[in-house]
Amino acid sequence: MTTASLLMVDADAVPDADLPRWREWLAPGEQARCQRFARAQRLRQFVIGRVLARMALGQVLNVPAQAVVLDEQVSGPPLLAAPAPAVNGFEGGFSISHSGRWVACAVSAHTRLGLDIELLDTSRDLDALAAQAFDAQEIARWQALPAAQRVDGFYRSWSEKEARFKLGAEGHCVAIAHDELSVVVCSARRLDEAPGIELVVLT
Repeated sequence: MTTASLLMVDADAVPDADLPRWREWLAPGEQARCQRFARAQRLRQFVIGRVLARMALGQVLNVPAQAVVLDEQVSGPPLLAAPAPAVNGFEGGFSISHSGRWVACAVSAHTRLGLDIELLDTSRDLDALAAQAFDAQEIARWQALPAAQRVDGFYRSWSEKEARFKLGAEGHCVAIAHDELSVVVCSARRLDEAPGIELVVLT
């Protein structure tokens, strides 16, 4: 079976006093990147995202989360450095995303992934955002939706576009229901079933 897991954390529920402990999990390259964040929220999202990725990969690789080492890239997502993927027969992938107070990571032992989550923010100028993010055909499809579906439809299209970009290929995309978010996972190989959201509490 081709499956994936999706872990999610409410970053606002993580006490400030606990963040230094979680930062200790990060590799030197990640630590260096932490120094460059000017906004406290972005630093929080980054640290929690990298911790969550280690937890997700640890489950798949059957190793302690702290044994997972991620290699920071100059541009692009981190890579799994240890345990060595070839040694463990790991042919899958993982993807991290964040929006507002939510941080998520999708992981699969079987296929590469792209994940995007977006807050369903009705206060934003969706027409202006669509003009920036979508091509003419995408805008036309979105504008053809009934008014009651346009917010969900916009964010679904946006999330799918972002998730495909992270995947780096066309792939197969599935939307996962959430009360506050648009959640889309794209995979190089079709998943046998959409992953459920596992809410994780960092303690």
